[in-house]
Parts: sequence; C-alpha cells; structure tokens
Amino acid sequence: MVIVHVFIHVHEDSIHAFSDACRQNARSSVKEPGIARFDVIRQDDDPCRFVLVEVYRSEADTVQHKETQHYKRWRDAVQDMMAEPRYSIRYTNVFPDDSAW
Repeated sequence: MVIVHVFIHVHEDSIHAFSDACRQNARSSVKEPGIARFDVIRQDDDPCRFVLVEVYRSEADTVQHKETQHYKRWRDAVQDMMAEPRYSIRYTNVFPDDSAW
C-alpha cells in the first residue's frame, strides 16, 4: 500500500466550492480498482485546511489516478481556490502487516 496525505489550504470564500469539487473527485476515485481508500477531511479549528487521505494498492496506481479525467477536472477546478500550494507526504503501511517489514 502507498498512503498519501495531501495538505491543502484554501481561501475562506472557496471552502464550499472546494468541498464540492473534492466530493465529486472522491466519488469517482473510490471506483478506481487501484484505490483502497480516499478520504476528504477538514480541520476542525481551521475550516480552510483540508487533508486528502489517499490509499493506493501500488505505486503504479498513484500514477494511474493522476491520468483520470476526474482527477484532471478536480486539479483544474481547485487551482485558484488554494491560498498556498498544496503538498503531500507519503507513508508506508505498518499495520496491518506490510511484507516490507
């Protein structure tokens, strides 16, 4: 598994539009065979901050996801909503057991 957390800070006046765009992208993303989980979460004490929690079955699936039409629509739609560039951090599964350990 490849786990990616994407940290996003949006402009206050874009919260609802950003949330809607993320819901649409997530609904399509969870239908991809290479995605095990796709969550959109918002920070409680700062509603302008979001995290996308993406769990892929393989590295190749992360690449495939970025080639989908729904991802490209999301990327283009939210670009100007961001207060700063988004960034991501990758994680490796420890439990349940990962064979790499």
